[in-house]
Amino acid sequence: MARRLIHEGFVPQDETEAWDATPGGHVLVRGGAVVAWWVPENASPDSGFRIIGSHTDSPGFKLKPRADLHSHGWQQAAVEVYGGPIYASWLDRELSLAGRVALCDGSIKLLNTGPIMRIPHVAIHLDRTVNSNLTLDPQEHLQPVLAVGDPELSVADVLAESAGVDPKDIIAHDLITVDTQAPEIFGAHGDFIAAGRLDNLSSVQPSMTALIAAAQSEDTGDDILILAAFDHEEVGSNSTTGAGGPLLEDVLHRTAHALGADEDQRRRMFTRSTMVSADAAHSIHPNHAGKHDPVNHPVIGGGPVLKVNANQRYTSDAVTSGMWIRACQAAGVPHQVFASRNNVPCGSTIGPISATRLGIPSVDVGIPLLSMHSAREMAGVKDLGWFEQALEAYLVH
Repeated sequence: MARRLIHEGFVPQDETEAWDATPGGHVLVRGGAVVAWWVPENASPDSGFRIIGSHTDSPGFKLKPRADLHSHGWQQAAVEVYGGPIYASWLDRELSLAGRVALCDGSIKLLNTGPIMRIPHVAIHLDRTVNSNLTLDPQEHLQPVLAVGDPELSVADVLAESAGVDPKDIIAHDLITVDTQAPEIFGAHGDFIAAGRLDNLSSVQPSMTALIAAAQSEDTGDDILILAAFDHEEVGSNSTTGAGGPLLEDVLHRTAHALGADEDQRRRMFTRSTMVSADAAHSIHPNHAGKHDPVNHPVIGGGPVLKVNANQRYTSDAVTSGMWIRACQAAGVPHQVFASRNNVPCGSTIGPISATRLGIPSVDVGIPLLSMHSAREMAGVKDLGWFEQALEAYLVH
């Protein structure tokens, strides 16, 4: 994201340096989170903020600090469940490890190992109940195989080769499993896309492209446009890079201060502000329609989704819902609504966390998916394009 935004003219912001709120685009990377902001020429303490929030992380399996396992001649990688993946969807897939390693000289390297692991299913001949009563213990059954007959091999050796360093140079890591199968457009009419991590890259990508398009608009108005892509949403958002931390609040405060706003003016800037919490929604499932509300159910290919929940699992209310519907109308795109069945509770998003922390009105939206939290999820090609157009309309209208 940072590379793309910098290519489009956004200037990197170092958090340890004086804050830059000059007209134009700025981008900040903190760990697995990215915040970007566009300051119009006429921005001032009389401006507000238009914010799109999403998250960069997805469920999977994170490599444990001591990662070497050995069993009956096999070399395995010790992993820990991250978030709420659908376990069975990760079986029999070629997996890479991706993320960052910390080196002994204090530097950080990003890496992706390529396909090195697999979590193999047990053969049906050895478990005749596998199609009727599959039970997967996350400790016993979900440790990937890495090699066989090579007891001297360590996971650190594989990581070091990928990073181009000596194994002894790696002192820590944040690495998660990634399905290496390429994304695919499919369907009788090419309507669908299958890929890993659509929850929530299906919001991150349209948010970024909408911000770039809005920044190039001839009339961006007075408001500062913000993209906040947080980490750790799948595990509760409570981190320095999650929505429960101070990251977005810091960006808003420091931008307001750099524009000359005092405390009262900053608070007034917040009251002029709104936020769109962009996260994936549940399409009605043709084989499990009973899991959905009979009338408040979106479908893939029907357009972006407004997400509503009476218990504030989503932040949408009448005012912010109206704001979103007007954005869709301005963009000329269809829109849908999701509300869960009373006996099937829904998940939540960064929306309630950010709204509570900032006091900024918010609406929860997304595109409909099937197979959410699977290793390989499914979305609609048209929905992705429509979502970008609606987000751009929110930023510029």
